Amino acid sequence: MARAQIPDSDGLAAVLATRGEAPTRDQKAMAVRYTLQLLAERAPGNTVEVRVPPFGATQCIEGPRHTRGTPPNVVEMTAEVWLDLARGILDWDDAVQAGKVYASGQRADIGGLLPLLRGRFAE
Repeated sequence: MARAQIPDSDGLAAVLATRGEAPTRDQKAMAVRYTLQLLAERAPGNTVEVRVPPFGATQCIEGPRHTRGTPPNVVEMTAEVWLDLARGILDWDDAVQAGKVYASGQRADIGGLLPLLRGRFAE
């Protein structure tokens, strides 16, 4: 079953709301899910699993599909780090070097797909 798509207007509103000092849990959840949706649209596929617990996960990047157990290519981080990467506030390589991102597997480098929000609104 296909997931419901978050409309750009709702997703961008949530992303903008998370730039404030005290976003609600619902705003943060929607912002994470929306940006994961953008990632899956930019790089469709099932080779890399990107996890942002507890709010969401998606699979992306064309290539070998995994169907059971832990996927061979996993990227995981907090919601705050993910949203900073999606906005372009944080650089992928810097985040990995600082230990803010867990990335395992040969294809787990998603830095070339970030930021996701360039051109959608001004920071």
